[in-house]
Amino acid sequence: MPLKRLFVAFLLVTSAASHASDTFTLSNPPGPHGVGFKLIQQYDRSRLYKADIDLATGDKVEGERARPVQTLLWYPAVRGGKPLSYRHYLETAATEDAFTLDAAEVKRLTDARIESNAGSRREAVLREMAGAMRAVRDARPVEGKFPVVIYAPSYSANAMENADLCEYLASQGYIVLSSASIGARTRSMTVDLEGAEAQAADIAYLIGFAATLPQADTARVGVVGFSWGGLANVFAAAKDARIKALVSLDGSLRYWSKLVDGGKEAAQYVTPARVTVPLLYLGARPRTVEEHMRMPNKVVYSFMNEMKYSDVYIASFQPMRHASFSSFAMRTVPDDWFGDYTRAEVSVAHSWAARYTRHFLDAYLKDDAAGRAFLNNSPAANGAPPRMLSLDVRRKTDAVPPTLESFVRRLAQEGFDKSVDSYARFTSLYPGFKLSEDELFSWGLELLNRGDCVRAREIFRLGAQLYPDKAFLVEGLAEMQAKTGQKEQALANYRRVLAIDPQHADAAKYVKAHAP
Repeated sequence: MPLKRLFVAFLLVTSAASHASDTFTLSNPPGPHGVGFKLIQQYDRSRLYKADIDLATGDKVEGERARPVQTLLWYPAVRGGKPLSYRHYLETAATEDAFTLDAAEVKRLTDARIESNAGSRREAVLREMAGAMRAVRDARPVEGKFPVVIYAPSYSANAMENADLCEYLASQGYIVLSSASIGARTRSMTVDLEGAEAQAADIAYLIGFAATLPQADTARVGVVGFSWGGLANVFAAAKDARIKALVSLDGSLRYWSKLVDGGKEAAQYVTPARVTVPLLYLGARPRTVEEHMRMPNKVVYSFMNEMKYSDVYIASFQPMRHASFSSFAMRTVPDDWFGDYTRAEVSVAHSWAARYTRHFLDAYLKDDAAGRAFLNNSPAANGAPPRMLSLDVRRKTDAVPPTLESFVRRLAQEGFDKSVDSYARFTSLYPGFKLSEDELFSWGLELLNRGDCVRAREIFRLGAQLYPDKAFLVEGLAEMQAKTGQKEQALANYRRVLAIDPQHADAAKYVKAHAP
């Protein structure tokens, strides 16, 4: 080769290597499927988003006020077609709660965002924005049914924040949906219960929407959440039994524990007993004790330590800081942000986090033997770089959480006629479990409304046993005994009602009509 051509070739190779070192790459090979992408602009009309005035300006709000849930959808598709650029994903951020913006305004907002993130890496960031991704807009779906993954972004973040992970999962045979992290009433998220519950409700909405997709198997649903989204997905799982697996990317479940610790600021329904699905927690480099003590929001409670009703995997990635779990951040942060590591080294760690996410979901949503083997292996046995991550595996130690659902299941097995004894045995195993008088009355009433007076009688019997001074429970028992032919017992219990409440008209009427 002539010297001049050799020199040009050398420049091209070194230039490519230089560009590779300052740009982000998800190094995991894609799965067997192509990736399709759709942008869906829809509203959750069961929730109001905008007040009648703009909360920033005070101006009267015109037009749609329902909650916007702009949805990014990735799905397994036939290979082929022109892939999206990363900029195409970034453009979706402009319309997350403003569906009517025109193309010129979307371009202006996107250009401004790129410039605000470029800094000293402007050329590299521009290359990132122009880079080709894996997804093809509106690609033809492949045949079949696939598990559903909801991606919940970090605090106030955009739905495209981890587009690389979403594409990767879609290529591996998942339907992936994401919507932005938006507060209950404003585009900005709020760090409180209202904010967490708003994002959890968005997750529930997306699961419901997934049921309308021909490819989606909503019997197999997992939720992946980053940072604040890694708290909101736990809130969602506490209410929604459709969720079968959780992944937390350095989630706020750890850092905002006061919202789940049972205290006065916490959501009382978010308990380890109600979050019984397997959890994979992928954490950043652990803080030293001294670093932790300097934090304004010190962690004093670990929800994961109490999760004895589910399998929990905690992986700690030494090269990664909190924002390293966002592929958007990996593309835009300055070179000196990575500390003792290079962008390329942290990109490898980020890719391994995505790999663990995929194998965890395979194990628990697809019942995949290879996924389970991957989780049970040491990181070294899986081929992870030395000293990159450590894994703490905690198997569930109790298969039966102390919940109403567990008690109802046990009662159905043992027989409703054993309700008093079953409850005594259940509460001896789980002293914290308790059914309130209102819960028991509502349960008995539900059975009565279904025409099941025999089982209603046994629930009211339990209620009258637990709360003997509550006339409405004793009356419920007496009424059900009368309806099921237990006349003498009914009379005795109507007399008990009168002893509690001498002015009880229905009890007095029954006693007068049936007393010897």
